[in-house]
Amino acid sequence: MESVQVIKQRFGIIGNDAQLNRSIEKATRVAPTDISVLVVGESGVGKESIPKIIHSLSHRKHSNYIAVNCGAIPEGTIDSELFGHEKGAFTGATSTRKGYFEVADGGTIFLDEVGELPLTTQVRLLRVLENGEFIKVGSSDVQKTNVRIVAATNVKMIEAIRKGRFREDLYYRLSTVEIELPPLRNRNGDIHLLFRKFASDFAQKYKMPTVRLSDEAVELLDRYHFPGNIRQLRNIAEQVSVIEENRNISAQVLKQYLPNLSSASLPMVFEDKTSDFQKEEKSNLLKMIYDLRTELDELKKVTFGIMQRNTNHQELEDFYEPHPKALAPSSKAHLLSYSKKEAVEDEEPDEEYSYIETVEEDENLSLQDKEIEMIKKSLERNNDKRKLAAKELGISERTLYRKIKQYNL
Repeated sequence: MESVQVIKQRFGIIGNDAQLNRSIEKATRVAPTDISVLVVGESGVGKESIPKIIHSLSHRKHSNYIAVNCGAIPEGTIDSELFGHEKGAFTGATSTRKGYFEVADGGTIFLDEVGELPLTTQVRLLRVLENGEFIKVGSSDVQKTNVRIVAATNVKMIEAIRKGRFREDLYYRLSTVEIELPPLRNRNGDIHLLFRKFASDFAQKYKMPTVRLSDEAVELLDRYHFPGNIRQLRNIAEQVSVIEENRNISAQVLKQYLPNLSSASLPMVFEDKTSDFQKEEKSNLLKMIYDLRTELDELKKVTFGIMQRNTNHQELEDFYEPHPKALAPSSKAHLLSYSKKEAVEDEEPDEEYSYIETVEEDENLSLQDKEIEMIKKSLERNNDKRKLAAKELGISERTLYRKIKQYNL
């Protein structure tokens, strides 16, 4: 078995981090077997290197190796790409096509971003893992394939399973062995080594002297968070190599190429500073609005259903008969204004529907009052600061401004 250092030299892997070395060691140990492997880690950490190591050290190394980015294939065509299709299976299927699992028979398939697979495709993939069988799109014939599957994802799989976006049985099939690659920010000793490697590569590519960092610049680079990991570091090295005329880079110059995390476009998690009381109050108000809307919809369905089913006006009389004890003077009083005399004598359908419009209008007014009340309370709690009030209400500041103007608050 080749040593970790030899493997790193062979595949151009830079760094001496202990966790990185452990991940490479695990890859070399599982390579001779046929068990499935799941590579996990953040985007940009270099997960694509592990499947190559596994394939090259396995008995399948002389067969096909196919890498598939599951997140880049549209949902409507991914089954055809992976499993193939028969002629005429769908519009545009002018000929029979082999899928990746058929082409890679005897070899290895690397499924990158496997967490993005649709649930229907996950079922097909599970069948391949369990018994090596698959069916082409538009066919009823079961085919066999002998492939080694290595998958990778930057999705938190347990959370995806909990939310119903990924099958639990497929996860445990894929992760017989799980290999985790560390993010670049946890490999402080490797950051400068990687920068020097990238700077040297770009110097050769663009035929210019290699840039060098001052001690202060190296220290700044080691402290940086690198949300984009190795991919981001490579981009920074390329920018500095191309743009800067001075080949000695100071910390002040390098700082211009390290974006401030507070203004970066990358996704970030902010701490929710809303108090527990405000959260609960907001939740109760939203639930109240939802319940009111649900009750209104149910009232519409029941009323229209009765009016459409019954041709006998007597049944309408019984339904709308007043119940003084049940109803207090409110918008529901309109329900009682539809008298027995009107129901019997008036045969025009317009009167019936004008009644429904009256009820709906009053219910909408009730919802509007609730909305005005919510906005007023939120503005009071936040000292009339629209930005904070909008955040508490879960709407944009522009929408809140429009509502304030609409209701003349």
